[in-house]
Amino acid sequence: MTNNDTKPATDFIRSTINAHNQSGRFGGRVHTRFPPEPNGYLHIGHAFSICLNFGIAEEYGGLCNLRFDDTNPAKEEQEYIDAIIEDVRWLGFDWDDRLYFASDYFEQLYDYAVTLIKDGKAYVDQLSPDEIREYRGTLTEPGKNSPYRDRPIEENLALFEKMRNGEFGEGEAVLRTKIDMASPNINMRDPVMYRVLHTPHPRTGDAWCIYPMYDFAHGQSDSIERVTHSLCSLEYADHRPLYDWYLDALGIFHPQQIEFARLNLTYTVMSKRKLRRLVEEGHVSGWDDPRMPTISGHRRRGYTPEAIRNFCADVGVSRSNGVVEIEMLEYHLRQHLNKTSPRVMAVLNPLRVVIENYPDDLTENMEAVNNPEDEAAGTRKVPFSKVLYIERDDFMEDPPKKFYRLAPGREVRLRYAYFITCTDVIKDDDGNIIELRCTYDPETRGGTAPDGRRVKATLHWVSAEHALKAEARLYDRLFTKPNPEDDSEQDFTAFINPDSLEVRDPIYVEPSLADAQPGDRYQFERIGYFAVDPDSTGDKLVFNRTVGLRDSWAKLQKQKK
Repeated sequence: MTNNDTKPATDFIRSTINAHNQSGRFGGRVHTRFPPEPNGYLHIGHAFSICLNFGIAEEYGGLCNLRFDDTNPAKEEQEYIDAIIEDVRWLGFDWDDRLYFASDYFEQLYDYAVTLIKDGKAYVDQLSPDEIREYRGTLTEPGKNSPYRDRPIEENLALFEKMRNGEFGEGEAVLRTKIDMASPNINMRDPVMYRVLHTPHPRTGDAWCIYPMYDFAHGQSDSIERVTHSLCSLEYADHRPLYDWYLDALGIFHPQQIEFARLNLTYTVMSKRKLRRLVEEGHVSGWDDPRMPTISGHRRRGYTPEAIRNFCADVGVSRSNGVVEIEMLEYHLRQHLNKTSPRVMAVLNPLRVVIENYPDDLTENMEAVNNPEDEAAGTRKVPFSKVLYIERDDFMEDPPKKFYRLAPGREVRLRYAYFITCTDVIKDDDGNIIELRCTYDPETRGGTAPDGRRVKATLHWVSAEHALKAEARLYDRLFTKPNPEDDSEQDFTAFINPDSLEVRDPIYVEPSLADAQPGDRYQFERIGYFAVDPDSTGDKLVFNRTVGLRDSWAKLQKQKK
């Protein structure tokens, strides 16, 4: 194991771990865990926790477990378990043989509960759920004891066994911890430990009809796995006294819980309940819709695990909640894609161009650079012929003063090819431009003029004869407000962006993409970064716009300086 006792503290979590290592607590071990509940897909906030837990363990030469806190079968599905495993692996982390489930410990947790009953620290309560809430009190008023609180130990043991045997219906009985109904911390007011749920469990089937509450199962699972540092999001700070109480009352191995602020992003919602609503109400196509903040949605959109990890590292850990601009995530994405994405040419809004003085039967292969950021990426051949497609936005018939692209009588460069000049504009009966007629200068092959003349614009293009038809899905932010949840009068769905998806079909891409596979990422020159969607077939490629080329985050940081 790596000795990190001398490592400088860079944040409060590492400072705490360093202090533990220096004092010899936990024998110098660092053992963390990532404990998702399998009741939905993971989102970018979970990615932050994944990177933190696995990253801390790696940094200190320790271990990190993947454990599913699967204590509520009414909301849990195998689909979510499988998706979470895939997401964590995709982010680049591994847990070796340490894949655990809270359900692995159901028998042990039951025995712990029996121990607490025998010690007079737990009791079976038969108040109704509404009565339990009423008896709990409020933030300003203490709770009051249940009339069942002082049952004899033997009676509690017998009733708890009846709960396990299925002799109570849901809501008819719970097991509660006997702590303090007047505690200023409501979590300590005799919290429920077990409830009755006659719902089959994804892993244990019908073996159990009582299930431990998260607060009871979580700390004891940490203890069973010998976790040293239980890193939790900030909302669990008020739960830490209960976490500690259970461990001390049972006299078992006691990890240290440390809370950090969860990640929140602008133009995003992070609640699993709200994300589920987006799916179930049809606002998106599924959990992996590229507009969703889920890890699977980011993966499908074309994000890279490296970009997400770099983003999480840059955000850092904090003790106070805040909101991070989504532009910061996009900045790290562009930084990585710029280094790793092959460049290709694609035309999303095609305008036909005929080069009148180019030979009808000639095709030339132009040499194009695959990635100027990576010399080892080499070059490729792009076919050039008489009829091309360019972007419709790259031509204006009556251009304003600062429009330097193609216009009647103007010369521009075609990337990797020739200088061309527009000589004529062809329109349909409604006056819409349908074609340009141009001439080319054969002495400018490769994009330079022997006489040294210069042009002010370089356009991308594809050969009409050789181009592949494809579909482009242009994704934008799912919400129109930076914080769609901060309006007390309107539901967050009121701020869904109606223009969050625009489909362009057909678009035309260069033929080098014929063998592109789902998940492959490219930079469409002058347009943005795109990834091949799983909806692609052998007959037609579908591309998702991952992010545009314009880096507003870098511009914002420059302005701040």
